[in-house]
Amino acid sequence: MSAKETTVATQQGQQGQQTEQAQRPPAPGRTLATRTSGVTDITLDAGGITLSGLHIAPDGPPPRAVVVAVHGGGMTAGYFDGQAHPSVSLLGLGASLGFAVLSLDRPGYGRSAREIPEGQSLAEQSATLHAALDDYARRFPTGAGFLLVAHSFGGKVALTATADDVCDRIIGVDVSGCGHRYAVDLGEPPGDLARESWKWHWGPLRLYPPNSFRYSRPLLAPMPPVELRELGQWSELFPGVAARVRVPVRFTFAEYENWWLHDTDTLTELAGHLRSARVTVDRQPDAGHNISLGWAARSYHLRVLGFLEELLACREQAGP
Repeated sequence: MSAKETTVATQQGQQGQQTEQAQRPPAPGRTLATRTSGVTDITLDAGGITLSGLHIAPDGPPPRAVVVAVHGGGMTAGYFDGQAHPSVSLLGLGASLGFAVLSLDRPGYGRSAREIPEGQSLAEQSATLHAALDDYARRFPTGAGFLLVAHSFGGKVALTATADDVCDRIIGVDVSGCGHRYAVDLGEPPGDLARESWKWHWGPLRLYPPNSFRYSRPLLAPMPPVELRELGQWSELFPGVAARVRVPVRFTFAEYENWWLHDTDTLTELAGHLRSARVTVDRQPDAGHNISLGWAARSYHLRVLGFLEELLACREQAGP
């Protein structure tokens, strides 16, 4: 792999120097192993590969649908169960509104990092994700189906998996922190990339609750080598993937999103590639690339679940 790719990817999720003691990350080896009430660990058999993750089901009746959360590069499943403030967790919010939420460690992360340390290509991750959903559907009720909610590199995986969905069980895709054309020059010298990484991943510190970076430290993980090698290929892969997506897709770009181009012309081009899908593009004010860890998380997650409500309403109107 090139030095530029290594630098860009390994900076994902890593925090820079903090000026306040309360914002400094914990010492190496220290973890803050808290969990939203009702969230449990889960493992799924993904075609012989064990995927780990977090799971929560609603109290009472079976779930109306399942939200499947797909994290970005250099993060893990806990990204969607942020602990810096009670309002941040997607898992807790989803369950309170009647949905099951499954946040998976992608192939090469969590438990599977020991089995496939090199990671997998996008096509392979898609197949592994579908195998995991097969296992989940055998064990748990799925209601109306699966909504994929994905962040950053996970957006590439989610869109690819949706394009590959021959079972028609994915009812929609909600993507944040991922477009189709990079705003970052991956050809910049590694030192320049490292100096700018804080801006790309986090943005202003005021966007995050106190202690966010202490709680985020245990969520970080190395990006697998295969994933690293595919990092810069998305612009070329996207048109072919997008042409095969047939369900509604929602993109969200944070106010301080610096990884991806999201001007009007670029977004018109992006939507044009998704010619068989209904496309919605939203803006999230007062948010950085890592939307689900900031103060804006609850607002964003409510919009995600509102999107799911719209999908369910459309299905109910359509009838059997």
